Amino acid sequence: MNPTALRSDKTTADATETVPPPAQPPLMERVVQGAHETIDRLAERAAPHVQRVQESVSGANEMLHERADQARELGTEWVDALRGTVRAHPVAAVATALAAGLLLARLLQQPSR
Repeated sequence: MNPTALRSDKTTADATETVPPPAQPPLMERVVQGAHETIDRLAERAAPHVQRVQESVSGANEMLHERADQARELGTEWVDALRGTVRAHPVAAVATALAAGLLLARLLQQPSR
């Protein structure tokens, strides 16, 4: 065989071999491992607090919806009661509305110079 051919075959074989990644120095490995452990500990300690906050927010959300429903029902009751009063006393309702309108106009009127 030709020695030049052997040399080119060896060069081609070396080029196709995978080169392992450079090993991290021991100090870097310890720093990375320590960072992972610290993050894991923090996550474990924070999980119960996050759970409590989620439960509190959920409870507050439910209470807010209940209060909104109560306010809506109260508003509906007042409107129904006012309608009944206007139907029972239409003249008094018109007179009251007129008096309230005049009073409001007087209060909002700009003073003339």
